[in-house]
Amino acid sequence: MSGTQMAPSESASSVGMYTLKDPYTLWDLLNHSPVWQDRIFHLLAALYGVVSLAALVQLIRIQQRVPEYGWTTQKVFHFLNFLVNGARCLIFIYRRDVEQLTPEIARHMLLDLPSLVFFTTYALLVLFWAEIYYQARAVSTDGLRPGFFVINGIVYAVQIILWLIIWWKPIHILVILSKVFFAGVSLFAALGFLVYGGRLFLMLQRFPVESKGRRKKLHEVGYVTGICFACFLVRCIMMCFNAFNKAANLDMLEHPVLNFIYYLLVEILPSSLVLFILRKLPPKRGIIQYHPIH
Repeated sequence: MSGTQMAPSESASSVGMYTLKDPYTLWDLLNHSPVWQDRIFHLLAALYGVVSLAALVQLIRIQQRVPEYGWTTQKVFHFLNFLVNGARCLIFIYRRDVEQLTPEIARHMLLDLPSLVFFTTYALLVLFWAEIYYQARAVSTDGLRPGFFVINGIVYAVQIILWLIIWWKPIHILVILSKVFFAGVSLFAALGFLVYGGRLFLMLQRFPVESKGRRKKLHEVGYVTGICFACFLVRCIMMCFNAFNKAANLDMLEHPVLNFIYYLLVEILPSSLVLFILRKLPPKRGIIQYHPIH
């Protein structure tokens, strides 16, 4: 035997090391291993649980600071964040049980409903900024809140109708249509942040330098606008891939890594950053943003 040849055990070890270094093999290993599927889904559940708890704590702190107010825009925003992230946490804890739900549309509804509430949560932030912008320009805001409820009502109604049709006649093209519709909703939300966040940012830039809190509010609006615009734009792109590419299907147990990347980028990180940026408690007395939601 030549001195340059490897022993069988050494050769097998080298092949094993090469296999572990192969990113595609590692991707397949993580995706198709039930143990790693559970680990990744439980990690997602833990992250969502932390964000949900942070939103609840902030809601309680705000209530203690201004108990005389009812359900203000800020309180509703944190409450919805608590609900969305709490629901995601439970879904990923019981992800295997969710996969067994019948009919199949029940699984789609349970996985997609938190995304709709997530849209409502951050559309509320766009509404808040639009009210500030128009009030500062002495323009009537009477139509903003009715418009907010109408838009959300249309989004929920169309999605529910699509679910019911898919339940009645489960055609694959309808599932694709449902995903494309939500991609469009996400694009609409991204544009909402770009328009009203951008307008408010430019308006604050024109305030005099000595204005109290101007620079901090300017940074706050700029950061949140950038984060939320990117979040909904990425969601729109990913939902399009999800609709037309089976390899990008987020509803499958065999795609835990893709789920982790997607939900980390479009929900966990944005929610965490926005909650951190908006962590400041309101003053004891009312200011412009504390109009109750009727």
